Amino acid sequence: MKISIKELLWPNRCPFCEKAEKEGACLSCREKLEALVIQEPRCMKCGKPIRYEEREYCHDCSHADHAYDRGAALWLHREPVSESIYRFKYHNQRYYAAYYAACLAEAFKAPLRRWDPEMIVPVPLHPRRRRKRGYNQAEILAKELGKLLHVPVNAKAVLRVRDTKPQKILNDRLRRKNMKGAFAAGKSLEGAKRVLVIDDIYTTGNTVSAVAETLKKAGVQKVYFLTISIGQGY
Repeated sequence: MKISIKELLWPNRCPFCEKAEKEGACLSCREKLEALVIQEPRCMKCGKPIRYEEREYCHDCSHADHAYDRGAALWLHREPVSESIYRFKYHNQRYYAAYYAACLAEAFKAPLRRWDPEMIVPVPLHPRRRRKRGYNQAEILAKELGKLLHVPVNAKAVLRVRDTKPQKILNDRLRRKNMKGAFAAGKSLEGAKRVLVIDDIYTTGNTVSAVAETLKKAGVQKVYFLTISIGQGY
């Protein structure tokens, strides 16, 4: 089998340990990922794992009225997932998106059939932050998933009109305040009634909820989300 010059210079690498690997994630990392797959019981709203079967919702969803309808994530936000997303987000490892998207499409085949999204919308970055970073990781992930699902991606449906502080440095009350007025409807949604929102990480849900609220004000009836990772429920 011939190996191209491109493959010799830039071999495929595991998105989690960066070792050369032709099959996406290496065997060692796939075994670690198995332990991070979210099991039942999980929150009926955001999909976080919860401790007790008799509870329907996690702590965050029990204390917040999220605008989205339902969502899920691939893995808990722990190593090696958290470090992988950090490189994807801040160190230009855009090629990770193809692997993440393939995992999302495979893991959530059944809910995606039920949700039947007509459009995929990535959580937007403020133009100032996008210029600094050079790309929006959520948009790259959304486009890879859109290709697999044959669903159009509209990266201009929602605009980030306020340059908010990073959510990770704020408590929950300040996170909700931080997202207030952060988004506005942009390019026409072309009558889409069911939209799938894509982001990299879900923590308390304030960002995804703010995007969903913007979409619903623009006429969308159902908003779902998928992310690569999610915080621990309790």
